[in-house]
Amino acid sequence: MPSTRRSSAALSSSHAADRPGLGITLTLAAVLGFALLDSAVKVLSAFVPLLIVVWVRYAVQAGVMAGWLACSGGRAMFRVAHPKFQLLRGSLLLSSSVLAYLGLRAMPVAEFTAVTMPAPVMVTLLSPLLLRERVSALRWALVLLAFAGALIVVRPGSGLFGGAAVFPLLLALSGALFQILTRRMASLEPPLTTHFCTGLVGMLLMTLVLPLSPTPLGAAFAEVTALHWLLMLAAGLLGTFGHLAFINALGVAPMAGLMPFTYV
Repeated sequence: MPSTRRSSAALSSSHAADRPGLGITLTLAAVLGFALLDSAVKVLSAFVPLLIVVWVRYAVQAGVMAGWLACSGGRAMFRVAHPKFQLLRGSLLLSSSVLAYLGLRAMPVAEFTAVTMPAPVMVTLLSPLLLRERVSALRWALVLLAFAGALIVVRPGSGLFGGAAVFPLLLALSGALFQILTRRMASLEPPLTTHFCTGLVGMLLMTLVLPLSPTPLGAAFAEVTALHWLLMLAAGLLGTFGHLAFINALGVAPMAGLMPFTYV
């Protein structure tokens, strides 16, 4: 089974620029999942405390991926070669989730999404520096054209950039760093193992934070309705499969080439 892990990592590295069509398709699937996830979180933010929503989201991811790994490769698939990178990636995604919840609670979904739009531009800027990937003039043109469209939606000076806009702006930064690290890890660890570790890190960190909740946890969980449990489960599944699709996209296509399609 170690040979399976090595071949999986080698496959991601050797074919990183060979299958752009598949990378684009996976990116579009991921973006659709994230759009639905944001909408579910927006609904939940009015009824369920932040800590519960985020904990359930990562518990679902950790549980789904643990079952997947157990069925696909057994114990060997749970071994990680770069635990520090895994911890950092999980922490970045957890930070993004918290920032997204806070931003969506205070802003409409469309405006919140628009303020996060600098993230692909940040990734494109960092790709040559951190990943040594060449960014062609056409890719720059596509990213900047998509960003210009986002600016039309945001309408700087329209009053949108209030205090709450700091959350999606910080989210754009943390998301860019997360995507860069994900691309780097695509050649170092199997995507399924990485995705499990990210869910596990988020769940464990949130488990440590849960006792600090100002609201008694027993009462908070008791007030969650069946519909809200269903929405939290859906949010967890959307996050799980959306990020899994994006990990695999970054393993088969250059990051700079995928960034324009994240604006869909």
